[in-house]
Amino acid sequence: MRKLCVIGSGYVGLVTGTCFADLGNSVTLVDIDTSKIDMLRRGQMPIYEPGLAEMAQRNTDAGRMRFTTCYAEGLDQAEFVFICVGTPSGVDGEADLQYVRAAAETIAETMTHPLVIINKSTVPVGTGDWTAEIVQRKQPQPIDFAVVSCPEFLREGSALADFINPDRTVLGSTSVDAAERVAELYAPLDAPIVITDIRTAEMIKYASNAFLATRISFINEISIICERLGADVTEVARGMGYDKRIGPHFLQAGIGFGGSCFPKDVKALANMAQTHGMHPQLLNAVMEINAFQRRQITSKARELLGGNVNGKTVAVLGLAFKQNTDDTRESPSLTVVRSLLNQGALVKAYDPVAMDNASRDVPGMTLCRDSYDAARDADALLILTPWNEFTHLDMARILNSMKQPILVDGRNMYDPDELRALGFAYRGVGRGFEGAGIIANGDDQ
Repeated sequence: MRKLCVIGSGYVGLVTGTCFADLGNSVTLVDIDTSKIDMLRRGQMPIYEPGLAEMAQRNTDAGRMRFTTCYAEGLDQAEFVFICVGTPSGVDGEADLQYVRAAAETIAETMTHPLVIINKSTVPVGTGDWTAEIVQRKQPQPIDFAVVSCPEFLREGSALADFINPDRTVLGSTSVDAAERVAELYAPLDAPIVITDIRTAEMIKYASNAFLATRISFINEISIICERLGADVTEVARGMGYDKRIGPHFLQAGIGFGGSCFPKDVKALANMAQTHGMHPQLLNAVMEINAFQRRQITSKARELLGGNVNGKTVAVLGLAFKQNTDDTRESPSLTVVRSLLNQGALVKAYDPVAMDNASRDVPGMTLCRDSYDAARDADALLILTPWNEFTHLDMARILNSMKQPILVDGRNMYDPDELRALGFAYRGVGRGFEGAGIIANGDDQ
């Protein structure tokens, strides 16, 4: 049984620590936030992730997982220490490394024996070297250590499955021995392991997320063209996805990407390029399209309501940035809600798990007990997060409870013909619309 210390109890830290404990390791999770540690000791999760609470409780009961605010307790006899702290965006989009610095300094001041320090946080290229310099400088007396970059590729909502069944594990270090020791730790996952230098490993993370964000912005730009020409982007994406060179993943048009990774990482990568004298044209376009896509949703609602949402009641279903999470960081839904509130709309909202977080981020909404409560007496209904429960709603009941039969489907969850047959004025994303112009040979006909 290997002894591991995990610094940070956010998504990455909790999932990493819990899954490694489930693989039979002894894990101590450290966080300076006393309230989070108290929650975890009571068996409560500070975040929502399907299956996480049950797995954490099972390993806590088995004695393989414990929680503390004390670095010395966490590092005691540990062979590996994972840094899993936040790296939020700074003023210019750069990654804010204050929490990484604090963790590295405290590890250096506390360690009493050789360690492998593993950086799981998403950090700018060169941070591994910087971390090693901090640890070396802050040690009261020289103790051997190595820094390994091991970027995470977990998706919120399916993080446990992503950890246990990864596409690959990426390890970067100046120490081949340290990288191979970490590779042994990940060997039970039976996935390809890429061992490279530390800066390349850090870039792999940013390049991966930026590419996925680019696919989303690409299909969203195609959706805008589809609307003008009367095509259906869902069928376009399906036809594209059969091409083995393209594939079907991340081609779902909607209201744009959000969450704690894609927006932050694209901004950070663009900032790195600009800082070194380059002009990241594609990355800038990805961000511009993403922002425009959110504005489009508000514009659709305003258009269907006669050009003005002031004084209108708008129902919003879905506040988390995606389904199966309570995370509202950079949520496209909340951007839309803020815009509606700023334009004078009355917003009634419902989300299965994210309402507490959303209400802290955007006060002024009326939170409802379910989808039907939200839709009642609304002038328009906006579907903004693709929770599975929204696909099973009684749409006739929804229609009959609304003031006006207006529905903006920001995630293309419904069949336009079926909803129009019920009596809805329906708008999706890139689904075309009645009255779209016909264009042939480059000329309007």
